[in-house]
Amino acid sequence: MRPRTWVLLLAAVFAVLQLANVSGRDTPDSKNYLSYALSLSGAGKREAAAVTIDHYCAGRAAMAHREQNVNVVRFHAPDPAPRVMEECREREWRAVEARLAAGETGGHTVPFMSERFMRIFEVRPGYPVFLVPFVSLFGATWGLWAAGVVITCAGGALAFLVLRALAVPVPLALTGQALFLALPCGTTAMRPMAEGLLLALTLAALWGCALVLEGGGRRRAGIGLVCAALLALFTVKHSQALFLGLCLAGAGAAVAVRRRWRGVPVGRGVAALAWTGCAGTVGTVLAARLLDCPSVSESVQDLLTDHFARPDRERPWAEFFQLQGNFWMEWLRRRLWEPLFLAAVAAGVLGARRRPAFGAFLVAAACTGFLNQAGHPDINIWGDRLITLAWLLPVLGVPLLLEPVVRRVVVPVREVPPAEPVR
Repeated sequence: MRPRTWVLLLAAVFAVLQLANVSGRDTPDSKNYLSYALSLSGAGKREAAAVTIDHYCAGRAAMAHREQNVNVVRFHAPDPAPRVMEECREREWRAVEARLAAGETGGHTVPFMSERFMRIFEVRPGYPVFLVPFVSLFGATWGLWAAGVVITCAGGALAFLVLRALAVPVPLALTGQALFLALPCGTTAMRPMAEGLLLALTLAALWGCALVLEGGGRRRAGIGLVCAALLALFTVKHSQALFLGLCLAGAGAAVAVRRRWRGVPVGRGVAALAWTGCAGTVGTVLAARLLDCPSVSESVQDLLTDHFARPDRERPWAEFFQLQGNFWMEWLRRRLWEPLFLAAVAAGVLGARRRPAFGAFLVAAACTGFLNQAGHPDINIWGDRLITLAWLLPVLGVPLLLEPVVRRVVVPVREVPPAEPVR
C-alpha cells in the first residue's frame, strides 16, 4: 500500500477505537470553549448555556454510571446517573442564572465563573472557531468527539510529514504517527480542550523547520509554515505562541553558536528560523498588549486565588516561586515512581541528536511543554495535560533513534546515508 493509505488506515483505526469514549472526556474548562463556539454559531446566552450544561452534566452522569458499575460494593445499587444529572444541572444553572441576573452578559462565553476569569477564555477564539462547524453539524456531544478525532488524527499525520521531510523511512514515519496517537499526547488531544490544537500547530511549526533545514527549494514554504503556525497559536493560546517563538529563537541561536565554534557556516535556514522565532516573540508581546490580553501577573493571581475565588495575593511572585519549588520536587518524585515519561524523553533526546540542527528545534518545541507547566504549577490538573507538548520529543525522537537499525535492514549495506547538509 502507498504511504498515505497507511496514514489514513492508522487514523481510521484510531477513530474507531475512540467510539469507546464518546462522552465523559470534558473538564470544567470545556464548558467555556463549547459555549464560546455555540455563541459564534449564533446561539444566545441562555441557549448556549442550556446546550453546554446538558452536555457537561450528561458526561458527569455517564462517568458516575461507569464508576458504579465497577464498584465492588455498590455495583448492584440503583443507577446514579439521573441523580447526578439533576444535581449537576441545578448547580450549574444556579451559578449561571445569578451572573446573568447581575448583568454579566458580555463576551461570547456563558458566565460559568466571574468575568475576570472568563476574560482568559474570551481572548482564545482559535479553538472555539475550529469547533463551530462540528457542533453546528453534529450537536455538542458528537461534534466535540468528531473535532477531537480530526485534531488528533491531524497531529498524527503531521508527525508523519515531519519525519518524511527529514528523509526518514516510511515505516519509521508511520511509527511516529502511531506514537502520537498512542502516547498521552493523543489522549490529551482527544479531550475537548485547546491542547489538541496546540499539539497540531506545534507539529506544523516543526514541519516548517524540517523543510527549511533539509533545503531542496522548500525554505520559503517552511518559513511560511512556521509563521502561520505561530499566528494560529496566538489565537488559540497566546502564551504558547510566546513560548514557541522564544524557544525557536533560542534553538536557532544555539545551532548558530555551535556551528561558529566548529568553524562551519551558520546557514541561511538556521538564521531564518532564528529570526522568525524572534519576530514571533515580539509580535506576540505587542499583539497581546494591543488586544489587552490578561497579563502574566493576572495569570499568577488566577492560580493563587483559585480562579479569583479568594482575594488577590499581596506578594504573588514570592508565593509563586515558592510553589514552583514545591511543585517540581513533587513532580519529579512522581515521575521517578512511574518513569515512563522520563525514559521516553531521554530516548527522544538521543534520537534528536541524530539530526543536530533539527534536533535543537525539536527539543525547543518540547521545552514549551515544561514552560507551560511552570506557568501553572498545579499538581492536581488532570493527566499532566499542561506538559503534554513535551511528549513530542519521543514522538519524533524515537523514530530517529531507530533509524540506523531500519536502514541496515531496508537500505543496502553499500549505501551510506548522506551527512546532514549545512544550510
